[in-house]
Amino acid sequence: MNTQRKKAVILLSGGLDSTTVLAIARSRGFQCHCLSFRYGQKQDIELQRAAAIAQHMEAAEHLVLRLDLGMIGGSALTSDIAVPKDREVEEMEQDIPVTYVPARNIIFLSHALAWAEVIGATDIFLGINAVDYSGYPDCRPEFLNAFEQTANLGTKEGSTGSPFTLHAPLIELSKKEIIEVGTRLGVDYSVTHSCYDPVNGLACGHCDACILRLQGFAEAGLVDPAPYVEIGFGGQEGVQ
Repeated sequence: MNTQRKKAVILLSGGLDSTTVLAIARSRGFQCHCLSFRYGQKQDIELQRAAAIAQHMEAAEHLVLRLDLGMIGGSALTSDIAVPKDREVEEMEQDIPVTYVPARNIIFLSHALAWAEVIGATDIFLGINAVDYSGYPDCRPEFLNAFEQTANLGTKEGSTGSPFTLHAPLIELSKKEIIEVGTRLGVDYSVTHSCYDPVNGLACGHCDACILRLQGFAEAGLVDPAPYVEIGFGGQEGVQ
């Protein structure tokens, strides 16, 4: 029964990576408590997808916390800053992109940690990966290790013999490898959403997230089943 399974908090954005991580946590026998954020992002289609995914994948609970990082600004995801389009992968890797949300993973993990302590979970799963940490400083292994140490120094549970473990099972995987793992676990990628700049709920096909996602599916020999306004990456057409 679910009540006998070990609990885990899963950071769930509704995207490809976090949905794959949810599938991995389920496959490892965890009772999954999903956590999403309405943090001031300019579109909320990802939250609609996260809710549907949590229900479909039989999460024990799905909590959506309301933050307002839009008041802080500084990101193309929360402010009136243009989302980069049609960039080469090499260009994406050169610097930290404007889609970086200041300290977002620190903020999200802090809330996940607090909730985990309340519900009696000592495991937290998140979907950071090798593609992300080439550009985002809060997606690096060094950051994750440091946060885990901080969590166990600064919480009641962590400091009294129930240490927290942060799981990033995708951290060394490419998008192709992530998609292959999720496909083996039966993930329905048609309901996931990764786009930074959707149009009427459809992925734009041209932002960094769309390009990396489409490239991953092409390299895996698959067609991305998610709906797009148009395909900016040339590898999608004709792939079966």
